Amino acid sequence: MTTFKRAKGFWLSILLSLILFGVIQGLISSGVLNAFYQNTLILIGINIILAASLHLIIGITGQFSIGHAGFLAVGAYVSAIVTMKFELPFIVAIIIAGIIAALAGLLIGIPSLRLKGDYLAIATLGFGEVVRIFFLNTEYVGGASGMIVSHMTTWPLVFVAVLITLVVIRNFTNSTHGRACISIREDETAADSMGINTTYYKVVAFGIGAFFAGIAGALYSHNFYIILPSSFGFLKSFDILIFVVLGGLGSLSGSVLAAILLTVVTTYLADYPDTRMIIYSVVLIAMMIYRPQGLMGTKEFTSIFKRKGGAKHDDKQTIA
Repeated sequence: MTTFKRAKGFWLSILLSLILFGVIQGLISSGVLNAFYQNTLILIGINIILAASLHLIIGITGQFSIGHAGFLAVGAYVSAIVTMKFELPFIVAIIIAGIIAALAGLLIGIPSLRLKGDYLAIATLGFGEVVRIFFLNTEYVGGASGMIVSHMTTWPLVFVAVLITLVVIRNFTNSTHGRACISIREDETAADSMGINTTYYKVVAFGIGAFFAGIAGALYSHNFYIILPSSFGFLKSFDILIFVVLGGLGSLSGSVLAAILLTVVTTYLADYPDTRMIIYSVVLIAMMIYRPQGLMGTKEFTSIFKRKGGAKHDDKQTIA
C-alpha cells in the first residue's frame, strides 16, 4: 500500500511538472514572457540542478563540500570544447560534460572523502581553486580572456534536465543506497560499525552530485556567449552552498525553493549593484536568525500534504 501511494505521488508530481511546463511554454509562445524572463527561467533551472546535486552531498550524505563550482567549471569547459572545437551536437556535449565531471568527482572523492568536517571542506575548496587556475592558464580554452561559446541552451532542454535531476536524486534518496547515505549523515561511526561501507557510499554520492553539476555547467556555458575562469571561483561555490543551507539541510524541496527565490532576488537586484549584496546579505542574516533550520528544515512538500491527510483522518476517528 505504501509503495502504491509513493508511486501515485511520484506520477502526480510528474504530471504537475508537465502541466507547469505547458503553461510556461504557452506564455513564451504567446510573447507574454520575453527574452529577459526566459533567461531568468533558464538560470532558475540551472541553479535548481546545482542545488539538488549539492543537496545529495551535504544534505543527504552529510559531507561538507565547498568546491562545487569546480565541477560546474569542468562541465562548462568540457561541453564548450566538445561543441566549439569538435563540433559535436549539444546533447552529446551535455552527456560528456556530466561524465567527465563525475570522473573528476571520483578522482577527488576517493582520497579526500576519508577526511571529515573542516578538513574535507578545505580539500574540496582546494580542488575548486585548482580547477579554476588550470583553466585560467590553459590557452586552448582562451585562458584569462575566456572562451567564446555559441548559445544553445533552451528552456525546454533545461526543464528536461531539471526533471531528470530531481527524479534521479529523489529515487536515489528513497532507495537502500540513499538510506545508507542518510545513516552516514546521522552517525558515520555507527553506520560503519553496522557494516556500511561509508567511504564507498560517500564516493558514490559525490560522483552523482558531480555528474549533475557537470550537466548544469554545460547548460550554463551555452547560455552565455563567453565563459571566464573568474565565474567559477570559491564565491560561486558559496552561492550554491547557500541554496542548500537556506532551503534546509536534508530537504530537496527546500533546496529547490531556495534556488528559485534567490535567483529571482539576485536577478531583480542586478540593477542596484551598490546595494545588491547588502540587501542580499541582510535577507540571509535575518533568515538564519529567525529560522536557522532553513525554509523547509528536513521536510518535503509531500510531507505537508501527508500531515494534512493524517490530521483529517485523526479527526474522523475522534468524531467516531
